[in-house]
Amino acid sequence: MKKEFSRREFLNAASLTSFGLILKGNLPFNASFLNHPNSKFGGVQIGVVSYSFRSMPHDVDQLIKFCIDANISAVEMMEDPAEVFAGKPKSPFKMGPPPKGGFTDEQKAERSVYAKKVAEWRATVSMDKFKEIRKKFKAEGISIYAFKPNVFGVNNSDAEIEYGMKAAKAMGANCVTVELPPDAAQSQRLGDLGAKHKVYVGYHAHLQATDTAWDTALSQSPYNSMNLDCGHYIAAGGKNTTASLLALIEAKHDRITSLHLKDRTTKENGAKNLVWGSGDTPIKEVLSLLKSKKYKFPASVELEYEIPADSNAVKEVAKCVEMTKKILV
Repeated sequence: MKKEFSRREFLNAASLTSFGLILKGNLPFNASFLNHPNSKFGGVQIGVVSYSFRSMPHDVDQLIKFCIDANISAVEMMEDPAEVFAGKPKSPFKMGPPPKGGFTDEQKAERSVYAKKVAEWRATVSMDKFKEIRKKFKAEGISIYAFKPNVFGVNNSDAEIEYGMKAAKAMGANCVTVELPPDAAQSQRLGDLGAKHKVYVGYHAHLQATDTAWDTALSQSPYNSMNLDCGHYIAAGGKNTTASLLALIEAKHDRITSLHLKDRTTKENGAKNLVWGSGDTPIKEVLSLLKSKKYKFPASVELEYEIPADSNAVKEVAKCVEMTKKILV
């Protein structure tokens, strides 16, 4: 005699059957666990600097959506989305470059008062909101590997610097990033504080990048590291070539915490920022090296070329990600 299914058994069986069809791609399904972005290709983690989305004002939740839409699963977080979410005092000033004639004495005084207010907030703020940011990103399959708040300068207090490192750790990052300081005393200071908090300090260079630009900082602390921008390196010209860039990555791979990828032309060709594939930066060669050597540090898309009128930052980042995928897979 044929066994009759109970209502519960029928529903369970139907659920399992549907799930099997979903996995085979026969049913539309929008569950987040099946739609997480994945930008790790050939063992190489492709990330994005959230600065890439600067043309599209955003908060933490919008940034997550940008990452999902661009198929990005790792982020170097700039300060604004994270700090605003955590309750940073609202700025009374409009964003943008300084006025042509510079700030008046009154405006300078107002800015000084606001800077003190922010410094006090940073020195005392709870890490709970930063932990919440980590959970939000993790729930969507996105990790935060670096944090770049504007707190690592010579004029910032140790309390502000330590805040930046603690916030990075709370968001799950193992490093912070900052421009390579010309003052060796400052990189020593940052390296010492990095060692205290077990957070790497990734130094970023622009056109001052050379094969030896990071040597002093790297010698000062095991927590001083490189945030190597391949596009800036090539644009600097001189002895900086494709061959020397690849050699630098191989020589310093154990001191690199992340790379920045953009396509710039050489100094001789105007040092321009161009659509990926149009410039002189050896993006394919760099990514192929990371894959072949199985280096674990992320390579970050940093969108700096002019966005076409019929596009936006998310679409352009997605194109860059797709290009890395074609190279690596």
